[in-house]
Amino acid sequence: MLNAAKKPIDNVYFEDQQPDVTDSRDEILAGLKARQKRINPKYFYDERGSELFEQITETPEYYPTRTELSILDLYAEEMAEYCGTECVLIEPGSGSSEKVRLLLDALRPAAYVPLDISADFLYQSAVRLGREFPWLTVHAICADFSDQWQAPDLLPDGKRVVFYPGSTIGNMEPDIAKVFLSQLREITGEEGGVLIGVDLHKSEAVLNKAYNDDQGVTAEFNLNVLNQMNRMLEADFDANVFSHRAFYNTSQQRIEMHLVSKKQHSVCIENEYIEFEEGETIHTENSYKYTLDSFSELAHGAGFAVRQSWLDEQSLFSVHYLEVTRL
Repeated sequence: MLNAAKKPIDNVYFEDQQPDVTDSRDEILAGLKARQKRINPKYFYDERGSELFEQITETPEYYPTRTELSILDLYAEEMAEYCGTECVLIEPGSGSSEKVRLLLDALRPAAYVPLDISADFLYQSAVRLGREFPWLTVHAICADFSDQWQAPDLLPDGKRVVFYPGSTIGNMEPDIAKVFLSQLREITGEEGGVLIGVDLHKSEAVLNKAYNDDQGVTAEFNLNVLNQMNRMLEADFDANVFSHRAFYNTSQQRIEMHLVSKKQHSVCIENEYIEFEEGETIHTENSYKYTLDSFSELAHGAGFAVRQSWLDEQSLFSVHYLEVTRL
């Protein structure tokens, strides 16, 4: 559904381009009926899920956010040289727009375009950002970035730069990640670029701790997706009947997150019953880890070249600036 842009404050515009809920229901049901049951991780991010993820980023075990923030803070001026000032900065899955705050003063973009699937959370985040940076024009769009969405007509001309932090690229299978990156070329054009965060391969112990925090916030985040399913599908999932499992799959070089059924039971979804065996899982997320070489190879296959890379001192995380490969 595409609504006319709202203007909550002078420098903030908000558009709702969320897809029809029927499309989401069909996708979710197909995943739950598959041999390996699955739910797309984009459905984590209802308002509660977005709040829980912000809490995850503050746990001592979860290194990616604080490490990436330190990289952005340290190298903001250098990144601005590659992105260019007065660019149009587009951030898919923007969440609270926390990380972009470290770049705004250096980039001074002509406009910032945050996209997120959680309408209420995006609206609140955009208004907060607009008040914090009154010189910044914010065009917030509630949309599924992986689906069709429309850039606002009000956007100024200028170089398009996609900001994709958080190693969200790692949530995609590598072949899908390559397709996704290639699709970004339609947004950036030949003269634009991509500033992207990528989590790096490291010890299994560090990775397993990052997704199994002692406070249990990640477990609550994972289980919360069942509450979202109940709202979207008129289902009767009982989160108490499932448990959180996250582990590093060495052969695939990825963290896997699952919800494990504690007993044999069935779930009613719109008059259909989905059967669960004891120990059966719903696969909710992957998080692939890359080396510098393997990510460069992925980007090259999508038509991008890595122009510059920034890492922390321990080489836990990386941020890269990509440009379209010149033929």
